[in-house]
Amino acid sequence: MQAPGNNDFLNHPDEEEGMLKANAFKNKTIIITGGGTGLGKAMGTYFLKLGANLIITSRKLDVLQQTAKEMEAETGGKVLALACDVRNYDEVENMLTQAIESFGSVNALVNNAAGNFISPTERLSANAFSTIIDIVLKGSVNCSLALGKYWIKEKMAGNILNIITTYAFTGSAYVVPSACAKGGVLAMTRSLAAEWGRHQIRTNAIAPGPFPTKGAWERLLPGEMAQKFDFKNRVPLKRVGKHQEIANLAAYLISDFSGYINGDVITIDGGEWLQGAGQFNGLEMVTNDMWDSIEQLTRHPKSS
Repeated sequence: MQAPGNNDFLNHPDEEEGMLKANAFKNKTIIITGGGTGLGKAMGTYFLKLGANLIITSRKLDVLQQTAKEMEAETGGKVLALACDVRNYDEVENMLTQAIESFGSVNALVNNAAGNFISPTERLSANAFSTIIDIVLKGSVNCSLALGKYWIKEKMAGNILNIITTYAFTGSAYVVPSACAKGGVLAMTRSLAAEWGRHQIRTNAIAPGPFPTKGAWERLLPGEMAQKFDFKNRVPLKRVGKHQEIANLAAYLISDFSGYINGDVITIDGGEWLQGAGQFNGLEMVTNDMWDSIEQLTRHPKSS
């Protein structure tokens, strides 16, 4: 048998395929905040293909409604588009009420709504800093609190999935507000898992690496910056993530197949954060000839 070449691995069709069996989410209702675009849309589309009812929220109702139409046309599923500013707890409660009225109950929440700035921290105003904290951390708290209270009151099992980032636990320059907020969501994930597990409410998180989304990445890295700062070069697998890959992981974590996973954070980044963590990982740029020279120096060091 001939061994596959590198291109066979890079273009493996499984990266684009769904992971769970059909109807895995039949009779399940899922809320995704920030569900109108990007990764939220990708996850929601896959949940619908698995038979779920879906609620997508953000502040832009027109975008949500267009996305809902596209999702329903592609999957044949049911999507409820609701405008909701997750920073406002009253709006979150109203969104939940409408979801229950439409579908009878809610089984899972994906806290995906986010905001970010790439900037030297000293250039940011206090208000800019607070904006990110409010959307990412306060928004995730508001939604988790509303759903948690509902599930506990109704004596229902529940599932919370938080979308964070690897720099929630490593830290990162130039995205300090986001790192602080995502770090808070990480702490909430583990804390609620310990406290609400007895109510059969599981809380987990995904820490994605580079998963390009057109709108968000163009805002963060405008113009030539996206080409100069090529994320593939930071990933040991030398590629960025594909949206179906994170959709597969998200679906698994909110499915019954992961029923014994609680309070965990799953990293899906091709090894990016490890590449940056190792002190000598940057030596991949050393050529074979250079390694030969280094080896000779190591074996035959010059006498002092």
